[in-house]
Amino acid sequence: MTFAILLSMLSLSFVMSISPGPVNMMIISSGINYGFKKTFAFISGATIGFTLLLVLIAFGFQNFLVSSPNFLLSIELIGSLFIIYMGYKIASSSSPINKKMHEEKTLKFYEGFLLQWLNPKAWLACIAGVSLFANNKTNLIVFIIIYFIVCYLCLSFWGVLGQKTTIFLNTKFRLEVFNMTMGFILIFAALSLIIINIFS
Repeated sequence: MTFAILLSMLSLSFVMSISPGPVNMMIISSGINYGFKKTFAFISGATIGFTLLLVLIAFGFQNFLVSSPNFLLSIELIGSLFIIYMGYKIASSSSPINKKMHEEKTLKFYEGFLLQWLNPKAWLACIAGVSLFANNKTNLIVFIIIYFIVCYLCLSFWGVLGQKTTIFLNTKFRLEVFNMTMGFILIFAALSLIIINIFS
């Protein structure tokens, strides 16, 4: 394996993991509202969920995707509905009144895992990566390991960034405005994807 191949693996996994998307937006929102520690379960679920999706596509599922184009369309539509739900969950959240409410509203591991499997961006990232390195099984395995590490680090970065941003969102009003804005952005993005799929 050459240095150029390793660099391309690192570059692809970094750009796809660090770039804004539904998962990263939810992580920064959770980091702001509940801190990094309370967000780490969601980060772990999203990272592990994505990695398992990458493994599935890399070792056998790619042929199915090529022969079933409607499957990806279904994932986009179902995923968009789930993103709308998560957007609503963020938009309607407020500052926790007590510890019990704090625990109930914190994003869970399974939500991060499920969001990746219903996230069109995650499917496209997996397909793109597998397509580039599928010609060599060793390269593919190394790519999956690199992506797992880079994804964990990038998603954790968004969580830490969210926690640090609380310096500017230090009142209940500012926090609620932020939550509504982030929630509506997610809902708008998901609705746009649905409309594009329906009329394209």
